[in-house]
Amino acid sequence: MSAVRLFTLDGAQRRHPAVEAWFATPPGALREIARNWFEAMRTCGPDVVEVLHDGHPTACVGNLAFGYVNAFKGHVNVGFFLGANLRDPAGLLEGAGKFMRHARIRPGGPIEEAALRELIGAAYLDVKELLTQRNEAR
Repeated sequence: MSAVRLFTLDGAQRRHPAVEAWFATPPGALREIARNWFEAMRTCGPDVVEVLHDGHPTACVGNLAFGYVNAFKGHVNVGFFLGANLRDPAGLLEGAGKFMRHARIRPGGPIEEAALRELIGAAYLDVKELLTQRNEAR
């Protein structure tokens, strides 16, 4: 893994009420797509917690963020805080930032579900490993 920036957030909890409220607001169809992918993040492990950060649902392990979803006018982003370090053989990730990447999902458009689920799982495991390393260094 190349250089990383740990993105920490406070206030995360197992099921955050603000996250549930976000999914209940329009645009409904796009929020349902986002919910599906956020649920994939929630089920990565029993240590996954969530918070609404910058107006969108964000999944964390402890206080380290690993993924988020956001709904726009015509698409949903499934994003990764350390996405630049993820192996992406299917070429789903977009963005040119130093750390973050996202996959864009359009309603009715093609999506390689297995590949996106692998990215979510890899992002979770990466952050879990970084959290363990950080705690061992203390």
